[in-house]
This record gives sequence, C-alpha cells and structure tokens, in this order.
Amino acid sequence: MLSVRSSVSRTALCLDGVWQFQLDDGTGLKEGWYARSLTDPRPMPVPASYNEITTDMEVYDHVGLAWYQRDVLVPHLRDGERLILRFGSVTHHGRVWVDETEVAYHEGGYLPFEADITDHVTPGETFRLTVAVDNELRWDTIPVGYTGTDALGQKRRNYFFDFFSYAGIHRSVVLYTRPAHAVTDVTIVTDISGANGLLTYSVEAPGASDIHVRVLDAAGCEVARAEGAEGTITVEDAHLWAPGKGYLYTLEVHADDDVYPQPFGIRTVAIEDSQLLINGTPFYFRGYGRHEDNIVRGKGHDNVLMVHDFEVMKWQGANSFRTSHYPYAEEVLDYADREGFVVIDETAAVGLNLSMWPGELGDVPGKVTFSPDTVTEATQKTHADHIREFIARDKNHPSVVIWSIANEPESETEAARDYFAPLAQVAREADPTRPVGYVNVAMATPDVEKCADLFDVVMLNRYNGWYTDTGNLALGEKKLRDEIDGWIKLCPGKPIIFTEYGPDTLDGLRDYQRRPWSEEYQIDMLGMFHRVFDDYPQVVGEQMWNFADFRTIPGIIRVGGNRKGMFTRDRLPKAAAYVVRDRWLAMRERLGF
Repeated sequence: MLSVRSSVSRTALCLDGVWQFQLDDGTGLKEGWYARSLTDPRPMPVPASYNEITTDMEVYDHVGLAWYQRDVLVPHLRDGERLILRFGSVTHHGRVWVDETEVAYHEGGYLPFEADITDHVTPGETFRLTVAVDNELRWDTIPVGYTGTDALGQKRRNYFFDFFSYAGIHRSVVLYTRPAHAVTDVTIVTDISGANGLLTYSVEAPGASDIHVRVLDAAGCEVARAEGAEGTITVEDAHLWAPGKGYLYTLEVHADDDVYPQPFGIRTVAIEDSQLLINGTPFYFRGYGRHEDNIVRGKGHDNVLMVHDFEVMKWQGANSFRTSHYPYAEEVLDYADREGFVVIDETAAVGLNLSMWPGELGDVPGKVTFSPDTVTEATQKTHADHIREFIARDKNHPSVVIWSIANEPESETEAARDYFAPLAQVAREADPTRPVGYVNVAMATPDVEKCADLFDVVMLNRYNGWYTDTGNLALGEKKLRDEIDGWIKLCPGKPIIFTEYGPDTLDGLRDYQRRPWSEEYQIDMLGMFHRVFDDYPQVVGEQMWNFADFRTIPGIIRVGGNRKGMFTRDRLPKAAAYVVRDRWLAMRERLGF
C-alpha cells in the first residue's frame, strides 16, 4: 500500500489529535455504539497506546474492544475526486464506521489500511468517525495469542513475546483526496551499470489511459523520463544511496490527472562469500534490535522521539537496526532512507515457539507449537498475507536490505519446516531482490536446526553468560565459538548476523565483582561477544539487544520491564554505551558508515 504523499493532485488532512474514548463493557457492538455518540467518553490522544495515558488500571489491563470517536468535516471535492480514509496502524484489529456505515475492517496491528468513503459523506458537512479497537489475539493471528480467564473469572490476554502488547490507534489517521483514475501501486527496482543507475519501474493505476514518469534528483531537477506503466530508465552519473549517504531521487508518476511522488534510492544488495554487499561493498551491521516503546506513549508514533533516537544512534556510531518484532511506522523507514541507516525489516510473527513459555501455558493442550489446537494452516495463511502486505508497503525503501519473516520461532522440528518452507517462497515471490531470513532462537542450534537452508542469511539471538551459564563468560565464550563453527559448517557461504545479545542491566547498579545485573557485567558480556565476532569474517553484524529498556508484562525477572537496553527507557546512556561507542566509532573510521 502506498504511503500518503501530497501532490498537485492529492490533498491530505491529518486527523491526529484528542479523540473521545470509551472502554467496551461487552455491549458495544450489540448496542450499536457506532450509531451514536459515546455515552461516557474520556479524552484520548491519537496516535498513542491507550494503556498508560490514564492512571486507571482498568484501562491499562483492558481486554477486548475499546472505542474511539470524533467528528470530521468533509472537504470540498473537485469533479471525480475520491476521498480516502487511511489508518497507519490499529493494534491489533480495527473496525471503522462513518456515521452508521461500516467502511473497513483490518486484522494485523502494525500495517496500514484504508477505505474509500466518498459515497458515504457529503462535502462541507460533518460525519461521525468511530473506530472499535480490539486488542485480543488468536491462534490464527500474527502474532499468535489467546484470551483466557483467571480463577476469579477475569479475562486475561495470553501472548508469547517479551514486550507489552500495547493497544490503540498507534499511527496517524489521514483523510486524503485523489482523482478517480489514481496511482494505487508503484514498484521500483534499481541496479548499477558503471557510473549510471538503472531503474526498473511498474505502475498500477486502474482506468488511467496516459501514464508517464519523471525521475527527479534531490534538488527537484528532472534527470530522466519515460512513457508507459512499466519500463527501465537509465540515470546517468547517478548518486548512489549508500550507508551513511542517504541520497534520494523521486519517481514522479503521472496517471491521467493524478501525480504521485515516490522517493527511491539507487543501490544494490547481494550476498557473496559470506558477505552482504551493498553496491558491491561488504557491509558490517552495527546497531540494535529496537522497539516502538516509550514512556506514556507506548507504541504511539512520535516524530520528536524518532528524530532523537536517530541522533542517539548516530552519536554511538550505529549504522543499522532491526524492526523487532513488527513493521515500524512508515515515517521511521522514510527517515532511515534519508539518514542512510540500514534496516532489517521484520514481520509481526513473534511467539511461534511454545517451548519458550512453559510456565505460561497451563491451559494450552500439549504445549505443542504446530498442532490442530495451536498454530495451524490458518495461522500460516494469515502469516503469508502479512508477509505480502508488509513487503508491499516497504518494498521501495532503499534502507531495507533484508526481510525477516519471524523472530525466534520453533525451527528445529519437521513441523516447523513444513510451516516455513512455503512462507520463505511467499517472501521471495513478493520481492526477489532482497535476501530473506528469520531470527534463530538459542535452542535451535546447528545440530538440530531444520530450516536454515530455506533462507539466505543466518540471524542469531544468543545470550551466553545470561540465560545460559549465567555469570560464566569464559564458558559462554567457548560455547559461542563452538556454535559459530557449527553454523559455518551447516551454512557455508551465508553471512551470520547476531541480532540479539546482552544482559539485563540495572542502570546505576555498580559492582566491584562485576556480577550479573551490574553495569560492569553488561560491559564485560558485550565485550566477550565482540571479541568473538572479531575473529570470524563470516560474522557480518552485531545488533545488540536492546537499544533502550522497554515495557513488558509483569514478572519477577522483569522489574519495570526488560532492562537490556544500552540506554534507559528515557534514553539516558548506561556505562556500556560509552564503551560500545568507542568500538563503533573506531569501526566507522576504519570501515566507513
């Protein structure tokens, strides 16, 4: 789905602000709350998670529907114009009404959806916009989960991932216009030939009879053009998009009266001899897994925080991140394009591994990941749809160099292979130009792994010295080296990226003995991993876990959330941040951005 971009033929009206909000008591749909104004609303900002905005635990722990509502003034439309209502993200499911008419339903809390509402509104008049947000997960959703009841009969959400499942309208809501014959999709693939860039494009614009494109440089000057809905264009003496050099062109697409500007960068991505190459040059990932998470806002997108986070990452010498464990807001990828950051883009398929949650699954039959009662073919179909939708949204971002289709799934069984083999193919069919991978969990070591050959890269989450051999870094190092040797033997020629490593660290806890949880231990554990990485040319990346501390479900090992951040939740550096900064800045000096 195309991002909302203003042009001479398109006007966008942002509907962000303070909406009316009311928790559902179980009667909302039955009583038709969408057909009238909410009876007992409270104010709620959009975009934001609703959980921490108030001080009410009923809101924080709510399970089920929550209702948002506001009035919207309809702009005047030119002849033939259509009015489109677009949501960047509603987590996890969203149902939308214009007055009493349902206009959209979408499952999947991290991807956009839209509806043409032209025929349901009157220009110059006001309509009531109502959104029912459902935060419940099922075995056939991505991510998976289920709702149960405790011994007191209270509904409880159960999910299998280590971050808080925030809910709400998390990204911007926009009302935009476009002509009757409009551009609905653009696909751009780039290559390099000597000093020139090659641009292969295709455009979808149903009903349009006159389609042509212009290539504009960063200054807005035309450097090439072509006729037709598809073709190949040569950009002479091209400025390449490269890590640290986010040079962007624009493909200005004309379809009858519509004009749609699609930014792009000219660059190539390839894998050769255990290296990931960007524009033919080996690239080494320095950075983090991250989360869309902040105090009060939860997962609500915030441009202020986004820009600050990028500034912090640049301060430390990072050049990349993974969108763990879901697609991030489109604005984040736009900014990564502009700043020259490299991105591993990940689906919301987290939690497909019940063996990791033995204490949480008392009412799950057999505790088997892939079974008729848990993850099924219906889940697989939802997962495939999510992959297609996710790649369709992000395919034109030059910053994205790898598609990650799952985080820490079960991958050491034949059932897992049966599940993932067709999904790897779905990703390659959706985009044959980028490597496809998944992030491997610690128990799926090379001697038992069943899925690695389906993918192009090896991405590993490892916690030697923390979850295993706690405090014993010497033993953790030996096992880490032995395992890397095993991966090189199992997957010759494939790059290895460490996508998670590091201990929980309580900021301010100092310890002469440098024991676990102290800031000294974080320095030592990260240093051990880095020492190992430096000895293996097949290891092409280090993305420690995590950029910043983040909220999780309550737990005796989760005091105030997950504390593995290089920075605190409010982005203050821990001691390790300075040590890693020295390492990464030296690598930047030696290797480039």
